[in-house]
Amino acid sequence: MKILLNNRALVKISGKDSEEFLQSQFSNDIKQLNQNQIQINAYCQHQGKIIGLFWVMRQGDELLLSFPNELSEKIINRLKIFVIMSDVIIEDITDVYSQIGLINETSPNEYRINNELALILENPANKIVNIVDDLAIWGKTLIHSKIPEIYNETCEKLVPQMLNLDIDELGVNFSKGCYPGQEVVARLHYLGSAKRRLFSFRSNQEMHVGDSLYSSLSKTALARGDRYKGSGIVVSKVKYKSLFYCLATLDVDLVNEEITLNNQHGSKLDIINNE
Repeated sequence: MKILLNNRALVKISGKDSEEFLQSQFSNDIKQLNQNQIQINAYCQHQGKIIGLFWVMRQGDELLLSFPNELSEKIINRLKIFVIMSDVIIEDITDVYSQIGLINETSPNEYRINNELALILENPANKIVNIVDDLAIWGKTLIHSKIPEIYNETCEKLVPQMLNLDIDELGVNFSKGCYPGQEVVARLHYLGSAKRRLFSFRSNQEMHVGDSLYSSLSKTALARGDRYKGSGIVVSKVKYKSLFYCLATLDVDLVNEEITLNNQHGSKLDIINNE
């Protein structure tokens, strides 16, 4: 299936210092990025909170960043601040290509995300056969694959561990060297297991990115007079058919408790496994 991803920006990083520049800014090891591969990278501020989450691709000697278009101005302006004297050119090429998501399909010019998903870049003038203009299908598949996004509502609120980016070094390489926030991210990693992780949920009620998760507490907590506690945030969401699906952070010790949205009287979220 081919899905038109008209909700994504595309930025080109070129110049002889482009690889070194991104290597010094992003959480993953750009030098390990192969052609026809997508590498997930977090762009953190100095406290380790994620400003943007990118799909990074190689196109010849250039590097491309794909991410939700609502963050485009913020990301481009911030990257340009750090170029300084480097030979790096940052260009918004969102209108130059159509970004097409592939679900359970392959293409000779694809950038592979995982076994199920890939991305291709096409000239907008080209007619793509059998393309589907339904972002809900793509969003549901990203949630199924537990691939998170960063939007305005979650910008600078989450560290990489909360999005599972440290697991199998999906989006963080712990031996690549320095980048903004690296000391904080590394310290959390080496101190032990993260207390808050990314999970997928389902509900029959509407939800929004940035909504808070609340959970009922254990009998011990109830004995202290507590009842509910804030325990996470909705990271991405989609309505698919009659149900709502989301990725959200949650305290790992609360995965077996009742989870509701925004307060103790909010709609219930059911934690789900991949379907």
